[in-house]
Amino acid sequence: MIEAQFYEKIGDDKIRCGLCPHNCILKEGQRGLCRGRKVIEGKLIALTYGEAVSVSMDPIEKKPLYHYFPGTNIISLGPNACNLKCIWCQNYDVSQNEVPTRSVSPEVLLNVANSNDVVGVAFTYTEPLMMYEFIIDTAKLFKEYNKKIVLVTNGYINRKPLEKLLPFVDAMNIDLKGFSDEFYKKYTNGILDYVLDTIKIAYKAGVFIEITNLLIPNLNDELAEIEGMAKWISKLSPDIPLHFSRYFPTYKCNQPPTPEKTIYSAYSIAKKYLNFVYPGNIKINGLSNTYCKKCNHLLVERPGLFVAKTFFDENGLCPNCGEDNNFVIK
Repeated sequence: MIEAQFYEKIGDDKIRCGLCPHNCILKEGQRGLCRGRKVIEGKLIALTYGEAVSVSMDPIEKKPLYHYFPGTNIISLGPNACNLKCIWCQNYDVSQNEVPTRSVSPEVLLNVANSNDVVGVAFTYTEPLMMYEFIIDTAKLFKEYNKKIVLVTNGYINRKPLEKLLPFVDAMNIDLKGFSDEFYKKYTNGILDYVLDTIKIAYKAGVFIEITNLLIPNLNDELAEIEGMAKWISKLSPDIPLHFSRYFPTYKCNQPPTPEKTIYSAYSIAKKYLNFVYPGNIKINGLSNTYCKKCNHLLVERPGLFVAKTFFDENGLCPNCGEDNNFVIK
C-alpha cells in the first residue's frame, strides 16, 4: 500500500485529504469523493497507485493534443477514480463506478514506451490527478529516457500539490467544462475558479497547454459565455489551442446532440481571439487542419484523429513565412 501525499490528521480519528478542493474529511475505512483514496490504519492510502482501468496506445491527437508532437503515438492509462460528478460524463462506466483494474508499474510503462518508440505516457480517460503519486514516480523514471508526461485532466486540484507536480509534467489538455461558476456547481460538483487557477499556474510554469470545452445544448453553449472563455484564454496567450467538442447524450444528461452550427459559431467567435481553434467529435470543412497564423499556409492535415501530412519545417516553423505556430516537435 502506498501512502498518499497531502493529508493531515484532525483530532484522534479523522483525516483531511488536501489533494483537491473538496478537502474530504474521512474516518477509518472511508474513501474520498473520488474513491481513489482511503483511510486504512490511520493513514490515507492511494488506492489508485499503479491501478489502471485501461492501458492502450493512442494517437496523441486523440487526447486531444494537436500542437504537441503531432503525428506520434502515446501510451494512455487512467485510474478508476474521479473527483468531479459531471452529469454528461463520457467515461462514466470507469470514472463513476467501481470496476476491475490492471496493475502496472513505471518500469513496465517505460519498457512499453521504449519498445514502441512512443513519445511518452498520457494519464487520461478518467481523472489522472487522482493517480497523483504514481504520476510522479513514473515521471522520475521517464525523464531519464526523455519520454514525456502528459495529463488529460479536469484541472481540479489544490495549489500546493499542483505546484509540486508541475515540474514532472510536460503537457496538459485541461477540460474547461464551462465558463460560469453556476454551471460548475450545478452540473459538475466543482468550482470554476480552481480550474482557471490550474490553467494559469500550469501555463506560467512552462507546461504546454491545450484546452477542451464540451459544448452542451442549453447548458454551456451561450455565445457570450463562449466569447468570455476565448477572451480569458487569449490573455494568457492567443496561441493556446482550444478544442470545442461535440456532445452526445450519455450518463445522466439527455440534452440533444450539439448541432453542427453551434460548433461552427463557437469556432468563429473564438477565432477572433485565438489563433488555433478546432472542432471535436465532428468534421467541418477541414477545420481540424492547422494553418499558419500569419500567412495561412497549410501546416498539418488531419482527416480525423490522426495526422495525414505535416508541412512545417524541421524546427516546427512555417516553411512559407518562418512563423512560429506553437508546435512542440523536439
